[in-house]
Amino acid sequence: MNDMMTVLYIQVGKKPQVIRIRHMLSEMQRLVGGTISSFTPFDDGSVMIVNDNGKNEGLEFNRTVRDKKGKVIDIIAGDFFICYAPPDNSELSSLPDELIQKYTEVFKTPQAFIDIGGKMLVVPVDE
Repeated sequence: MNDMMTVLYIQVGKKPQVIRIRHMLSEMQRLVGGTISSFTPFDDGSVMIVNDNGKNEGLEFNRTVRDKKGKVIDIIAGDFFICYAPPDNSELSSLPDELIQKYTEVFKTPQAFIDIGGKMLVVPVDE
């Protein structure tokens, strides 16, 4: 196992950044601010590592996750990162360059979330 990996780190209110992290649970937990959970809404081997209790802890909403048709399937609370776990290997690893480019584009614009009478309004915001 490589002791470093390249990930796409997406903080609340900021544009995505490519960073190198130590391949350690403590480092992953530090990035998301707590217990980690993996979320795999995409079919290309990419894995979102999120704070498992982000919504319960009231962390600020970060980004929407949409399906292929553009429908919101989830809202990520708190900072998260995207790495790689190909289907034939459960080990997390560096996100390949083409997926870094893809998800930098998908998550490039920070979002604000406004609750209007129980409906969530998602507004793109400049950093």
